[in-house]
Amino acid sequence: MKKALVETRDETREVLRQVRRIEIATRRAVNDQLAGRYHSVFKGQGMAFSEVRPYMPGDDIRHIDWNVSARHAEEGLFVKQFTEERELTVMLVVDLSASGAFATRGEVKRRRLAKCAAMVAFSASTNNDRVGLVAFTDHVELHLPPRKGRGHMLRVIREVLEATPTSRGTNIEAALAHLNQVQRRRSVVFVMSDFLDDNFDRPMRLALARHDVVAMRVIDPAERILPDLGLVEMVDAETGATQLVDSSSPYVRAAYTEHRTIALHQTKRRLTDLGCDVVDISTDEDMVKPLVSFFRVRARRQRSGR
Repeated sequence: MKKALVETRDETREVLRQVRRIEIATRRAVNDQLAGRYHSVFKGQGMAFSEVRPYMPGDDIRHIDWNVSARHAEEGLFVKQFTEERELTVMLVVDLSASGAFATRGEVKRRRLAKCAAMVAFSASTNNDRVGLVAFTDHVELHLPPRKGRGHMLRVIREVLEATPTSRGTNIEAALAHLNQVQRRRSVVFVMSDFLDDNFDRPMRLALARHDVVAMRVIDPAERILPDLGLVEMVDAETGATQLVDSSSPYVRAAYTEHRTIALHQTKRRLTDLGCDVVDISTDEDMVKPLVSFFRVRARRQRSGR
């Protein structure tokens, strides 16, 4: 009994250490590159002046208050803040299915999803927005209503990183249906998944009619290209189905690459045709660059009125 308690305490400490490491890494990226861009992309253009605040990288230079900046030159630039910009609700809809345990290079997808959630949550927190969580497999596993505060942000990360799901499958439709039911107020919604699912078009369309939805796809390199590992048994993490594959065969590898490339492209096309923005993040590459690129593209699109 005593040994079990010690092991439990050790596991708890390790979870907290992992959450803390993610917080440190993601906060640095948020402060250096993302917070201002998040603000300029997801905050409205404003209806009435509210106050000024320090300039952050990515802010629209048209909102710089040059008079205040001149009076406080030693403190840097200041931008005008408008009443419409003041508070948003951000919902993280995160896939906890068994495919999240997959990894060949870099991090397992679940940990990368946790970092994605952390970056968005801390960007929102920096702008004083509320953040909520819908974690799902083939049903909704957990719903955390939107709140503010560092403690709440850390809980969101911990739940994504260390949750013990009751199912292994994926049902994006169920997660979005739940979101559409409980989140009546317009929100910014990040759906974080590998999108290895088919039946999400209708609930996604309904979600897009009410919310600003961004799909963040986390992809492992082996989901694009099959490495040469000889004769291998491939297992579907969600269904348990197995298949023996000769990965040493150039024909097999070429067929696999073609099939996966088409599947990934078709899923992305379905999402964009619905009107959903898509950000692809690989488990073995820098995850900040795709987000920065997305914010830049979206900001240009907003400025051009599209």
